[in-house]
Amino acid sequence: MPDTHYAVAAVLVAAAVTWGLRVLPFAALTPLRSSRTVQYLSTRMPAGVMVILLAYCLRDLPLTHTRALAPMAALAVTVGLHLWRRNALLSILGGTAVHVVLASTVFTR
Repeated sequence: MPDTHYAVAAVLVAAAVTWGLRVLPFAALTPLRSSRTVQYLSTRMPAGVMVILLAYCLRDLPLTHTRALAPMAALAVTVGLHLWRRNALLSILGGTAVHVVLASTVFTR
């Protein structure tokens, strides 16, 4: 029976520490939300992160090889859908679907 108490205490301590670590950033950063710097970053960061992800994903892609056609087609569909509908979920799902279909059927080699 004493082992059960230690296990329950360990789970409670772990839960408290986990909860505390998840709440701490929100509590510490709440005063900064009204800052002009944070407001500027909140409008500019999403586009910057997407550009970095794009560069990272396409950095090793051989543009002269047919293997590059599936990702490039998916990128074109993603951008086109986003410019057309302005819906991030639709753009991501559409581009992903095009890439998966092309990479697994048309451009298997």
